[in-house]
Amino acid sequence: MYLAEARFALWADFIERTYLDEGFKELIAKGIINGATSNPAIFKNAILTSSAYKEQLSTLGSISPKEKYEALAIYDIQKAADILRPLYDAGDDGYVSIEVDPFLCDDARATIAEGVRLHQSINRPNVMIKVPATEAGYLAMEALASKGIAVNATLIFSVEQALKCAAAFERASQKASVDTVISVFVSRIDRAIDETLRAAGVRTGLMGIFNAAEIYNRVEAMKVPRCRVLFASTGVKGDEFRASYYIDELLAPNSVNTAPIATIDAYVQGGDRTVKLPLSMEVIREHQHRVKEAGIVMETIIEQQIVEGLEAFKIAFSEILSELE
Repeated sequence: MYLAEARFALWADFIERTYLDEGFKELIAKGIINGATSNPAIFKNAILTSSAYKEQLSTLGSISPKEKYEALAIYDIQKAADILRPLYDAGDDGYVSIEVDPFLCDDARATIAEGVRLHQSINRPNVMIKVPATEAGYLAMEALASKGIAVNATLIFSVEQALKCAAAFERASQKASVDTVISVFVSRIDRAIDETLRAAGVRTGLMGIFNAAEIYNRVEAMKVPRCRVLFASTGVKGDEFRASYYIDELLAPNSVNTAPIATIDAYVQGGDRTVKLPLSMEVIREHQHRVKEAGIVMETIIEQQIVEGLEAFKIAFSEILSELE
């Protein structure tokens, strides 16, 4: 736990084979991170740009591109899980996540089957199966968590999505006790609307934070056993905000922040350790009103982000498979 007194955990949003043997171990040894997350875009960048995967690829023979991808990804996830295992055994998170095929996002039965298969193939207790927050995804999350499989609900932009995830995990908690996280994407919302807000004279860089803060308030109020909000998409693009901005401003009790390595480094070097959440709903609603007055319909923005987020993961996954053909 990065800040034990606040029950605040910091996870690395990065997986790459060579890095696991070097900087990853160092961050763990220094007590900076106690978990890691991955997604198709992260694996795409790792597999297609790092020479560390060529040797294993040469041994895989004539199997399908998806089987090749899974062989590479499972190796990395197992390696990360083994490195993190002492933390897990000590009750200090120690989780690493792997996402199901994003093309299964609207098929609950296939998502459940793939989640179970991946969990069995990896064969590590400290692995979270990552499932996108779609209508089919909520069914899959509940089913997987009910089987005692840790789940990372991902691609969450709206309060409605988050509450449906929390409800699924609450139902599952009546059948099995397992850790779950609800991954709320933050910075993408600001990047989508900040230009419009700037032109209207409204403060930028806040809507993503306030949206996440409202979700945090609502999920925490449900008191779902062993379920936490995880703040994702917390890297900063450009130089308008300090590099650790989305960690600093979302420091909350009983939460996780998963961030790129450069963002984590910036936070360790000069980040703010002050607990910032919860925020009052009065403060959140006041800014939401300003955003609305600027002509922005947040429901539309959020729906666009959900669609675009899923599409980005599908594109990354397709590009991996194409290269492995």
